[in-house]
Amino acid sequence: MGAPLRSALSTRFGTLQLAVDDEGYLVEVLLPNRNHRLAAGGPFSPAAQRTMAAARTQLEEYFALRRRDFDLPLRPAGSPFERRVWARLCAIPYGTTTSYGAIANELGLVNGARAVGRANGANPIAVVIPCHRVIGSDGTLTGYGGGLPLKTSLLELEGALAPRLAL
Repeated sequence: MGAPLRSALSTRFGTLQLAVDDEGYLVEVLLPNRNHRLAAGGPFSPAAQRTMAAARTQLEEYFALRRRDFDLPLRPAGSPFERRVWARLCAIPYGTTTSYGAIANELGLVNGARAVGRANGANPIAVVIPCHRVIGSDGTLTGYGGGLPLKTSLLELEGALAPRLAL
């Protein structure tokens, strides 16, 4: 398989970088502070081009409050445990949150909140796999690869948090 098709997507929260493999699976959505250098390449398969176009459109719709769920073929690279956690993240409804501990309990892990947190932090397909919807068991916003201000903004966008008032 060749180099993935990569594309930058400007949003009001910064520039995301998307990557789609040659089989047409979305493999990365990198947050603004986790950018990789976009490499020239090609030609890219029609499947890769279709998925990239769909990913760009769906993310634009999400940020414009016209989409709540994503319908994209995903292939996140990770361990079997990480992929189990990411599959659970995809089941968190738009506009809601859950905790690391709750996910650990659902997966049958005793004292597994930290392991879930590590898997959450390794998520290569941010926003689409909504790791921003996971918070601390006490309701506090905890670590996020894009930074807590971005996590807060995404949760506000979805209505999971009341918008901050500018003073």
